Amino acid sequence: MTDTILQIAVSDDGIATLVMNRPGKRNAMNDELLAALDAFFSAPPAAVKAVVLTGTEGHYCSGLDLAEHKERNAEETMRHSRGWHAIMDKIQFGGLPVVSAMFGAVIGGGLELATSTHVRIAEPSAIFQLPEGKRGIFVGGGASVRVGKILGADRLIEMMLTGRKYNSDEGLALGLTHYAVGEGEALAMAQDLARRIAANAPLSNYIMIQAIARIEDMSKADGFFTESLCAALTQTSPDAVEGLQAFLQKRDPSFR
Repeated sequence: MTDTILQIAVSDDGIATLVMNRPGKRNAMNDELLAALDAFFSAPPAAVKAVVLTGTEGHYCSGLDLAEHKERNAEETMRHSRGWHAIMDKIQFGGLPVVSAMFGAVIGGGLELATSTHVRIAEPSAIFQLPEGKRGIFVGGGASVRVGKILGADRLIEMMLTGRKYNSDEGLALGLTHYAVGEGEALAMAQDLARRIAANAPLSNYIMIQAIARIEDMSKADGFFTESLCAALTQTSPDAVEGLQAFLQKRDPSFR
């Protein structure tokens, strides 16, 4: 790792650990950090099979850095928001499984970032909040869609109107996180889960990432048809043959 705004380390088994690194800023999001995330997920190293995303100094990400906020007109603001959407889409649909190790602030844009990842682990210090209403603004990085899908519109409205904070256990109950762990345990668990996910067939992982969220947006009939297409692609692949043989031979599969 280097002393950069996004520290990147890739292990021998293909797990990339990305550490958002803005000391003293609670890893608040600025254009430089967004650009670093964009650069990685636009062209990840070929050896990477899964990603762990986390923060430093006791915080995951506290959202937009208001100290570096630039005044923009309506068109510029819309384009900036759409830029956030594009980067979050690269994380969610880029094809690499991404696991978030969360603690401290998971606020505003930090929650938008977290909900673009596929597996989320929270320590007791984690705080989930969308405080934009207190700043006289509206979310712009995807919360109305991604967080809204998790909470539902009713809970999202209440969360944004009141600025309420959810803790780790509440986040687990609501689906903002998938695992609630002890102090200091999130990163190790995230890396372990990433290794387990990376051991799956690459095509299966890719199809799960690409298809499931989209199927949720489809009609039931379209969803069933898309599921059949995904089954046809995966079940006729060389990895499916290897997976069956490994099961019958009582050994671990060796996917390509």
